[in-house]
Amino acid sequence: MQTPSSRVPASGVPASGNPSSGASAAEPRLDGPLKAMSPGVVDYLFRQLVTGKTSEDIQWEQEGISLAAQPEGAELARRLSETDIDALTPVELFHYVRAAQRLAAWAEGLRQAAVGRYCHPGPA
Repeated sequence: MQTPSSRVPASGVPASGNPSSGASAAEPRLDGPLKAMSPGVVDYLFRQLVTGKTSEDIQWEQEGISLAAQPEGAELARRLSETDIDALTPVELFHYVRAAQRLAAWAEGLRQAAVGRYCHPGPA
């Protein structure tokens, strides 16, 4: 049987709506960098710590063309669709979002060109 918890959510306001006056100081709050860390990032950092390696992930930069340098098109779409975003570090997630934005803009350009061609066909 589970009993109700008096933990304060990340917003700092308990379910009752009152500010966190009764919360214990020993209970951790998810503020700062821990709030943004996915389980994949935490797992990666733990594995790096256990093996004695630096916490900075540089292997992805050595595996080939980066997402930032990948030209828009089918290969970029494939790479984005196959990426586990929960396993990305904050820097990798930033580059992922930027690449997705570039791909969307590129696809929109293709769509607009096709609509223009459809609406204004050339001489037959």
